[in-house]
Amino acid sequence: MNTHDVIKRWFDIILSLVLLIIFSPIMVIITLAIKITSPGEVIYRQQRLGRYGKIFYLLKFRSMVKNAESMGSGMLLEENDTRITPLGKFLRKTSLDELPQLINVLKGEMSMVGPRPAPVFHLPKYDDEQRRRLQFRPGITGWAQVNGRVALYWPQRIELDLWYIDHYSLLLDYKILLKTAWTVFDRKSTAAKPDRKDVDPFMKM
Repeated sequence: MNTHDVIKRWFDIILSLVLLIIFSPIMVIITLAIKITSPGEVIYRQQRLGRYGKIFYLLKFRSMVKNAESMGSGMLLEENDTRITPLGKFLRKTSLDELPQLINVLKGEMSMVGPRPAPVFHLPKYDDEQRRRLQFRPGITGWAQVNGRVALYWPQRIELDLWYIDHYSLLLDYKILLKTAWTVFDRKSTAAKPDRKDVDPFMKM
C-alpha cells in the first residue's frame, strides 16, 4: 500500500466517522419514518462490485416497497416507478438514502470518493480497459457524479471513472467532495434520464 492509499484510507475513516456522528440524529429519524410508513426492512442490501471485483453488500435506506424486485418491471427501475414509496422519493431526491454507505466506507468496502460500485452482472461485460475501474475502492461520490450523475449513460460514466483513475490525486478527491454537495441539489444534473434499457436495477448514481 503506497502513501496515497494510506492517506486516502485514513481520510475515509475519519470523515466517515465524523459524518456518521453528525448525521446520526437524521438517520434515526429516517429509520423510524421508514418503519412507520412502510412494512419491511429499513436497510436495503444489494451485492455490488468492490475493489478488484470483490463482491460486497451496498447499504441504502430502503426507498421502495417490500419485495419490489419481484413486482412490476422487476429489477428495472421505471421513471416515476410506483414501487417507490412517498418517503423513498424524498430520500432519493435528497440522496439521504445513501447515508448508510458511510458504514461501507468505515468497513473499508468503499471510499468517500471513487467510481460508483457497479452491479455484479456488469463484470462479464467489461473489457480489459473497463476493468481498470475496479483498481480503486468504489466511492459514495466520484468524478462521474459531479459531471452528470444519472444523466449519463453507463459507458460515459465508465469513461469518467477511468479519467479519475488516470488523474487521481488527493487534491482531486477534495475537489470532488466540495462539488458533491452542490451537485446533489442541482436539479439540472439529474434532469435528463437515459433510456429505460440503460437504467441499472435499483441504481441511483
